[in-house]
Amino acid sequence: MENLTELKNTLIKELGSENKNNQFIIKTANEWIEGAKARPKPKMLFGELWFENEVGILFSDTNLGKSIITVQIAVNIAAGSSSCGLQNEVEPQMVIYFDFELSDKQFENRYSNDYAEHYQFPSNFIRAEINDEYMCNNIVDFEKEFIKSLEATIIENDVKVIIIDNLTYLKNETEKAKDALSLMKELKALKNKHNLSMLILAHTPKRDSSKPLTKNDLSGSKMLINFCDSAFAIGESSSEKGLKYIKQIKQRNTEQRYGAENVILCEIEKTNSFLQFSFMDFGNEYEHLKTVEIANKDDRNDLVLELHNQGKSNVAIADELSLSEGTIRYILKKLKS
Repeated sequence: MENLTELKNTLIKELGSENKNNQFIIKTANEWIEGAKARPKPKMLFGELWFENEVGILFSDTNLGKSIITVQIAVNIAAGSSSCGLQNEVEPQMVIYFDFELSDKQFENRYSNDYAEHYQFPSNFIRAEINDEYMCNNIVDFEKEFIKSLEATIIENDVKVIIIDNLTYLKNETEKAKDALSLMKELKALKNKHNLSMLILAHTPKRDSSKPLTKNDLSGSKMLINFCDSAFAIGESSSEKGLKYIKQIKQRNTEQRYGAENVILCEIEKTNSFLQFSFMDFGNEYEHLKTVEIANKDDRNDLVLELHNQGKSNVAIADELSLSEGTIRYILKKLKS
């Protein structure tokens, strides 16, 4: 017993009392809780979908508006505002949006109107592109070089919120477990080191639009979902053209609020030169999935208008046609316009 105690004391002395050279940090459960109590509770950045100090993932099929809504989220954080019925609890702060999708001209066109009027972004909103010339001349290991440059940018700008659009640019084969694991480990380590809030965009492979969105629709889902703190996705309504919905896929800081029975219904529109998701209502995902037999939409829309003209409320029409009230309101808005 004495020899065991001596060995233990020698080991502690060699490693240091704070385990600086150990792979693990060891504390009692109560000590962990006491340490956590001293830190503030994470605030919502985009409602219950994304909180401070989380690695969040947003995914969808192509051309459903991922980039549009992430710029919108970034603007909300930079300006201290909220949108889509989802609360932002933080004060205005610096946000860096790493845009690997659009050129500067494409970005300009997206945030201007036919009269050459441009949206004025908050000064806290910073956009970054890959410097292709630097990468071509200096690249050895793209992933390591990216992480290195990303960390330098974070430190130089003293920023705590970053958005990466998108993961596919960084890893062409993110569906392969080893590729996803390597990159997510690097990003999560960077998040922990600098106390960041990180949102990463990703694509889905071709999916069956008659089935609800799940974590399995994310490329490299098993590894990516395991290493993120939260995830949400954008789906497209098969019942109403132009209608999108946002669904909560994974959460750790809250209970699920926006699951299949309570997805967030939105439409994309441009207001004052700003392209954005506009909140419509909440609905059931199953009402917006593609069905084997789809009724003629024109006939259905005519019926909605007829019932509306009879003085029936949107709720009553929704109940009669087995649709959500938000869908009825969306149909009437489109018909009137």
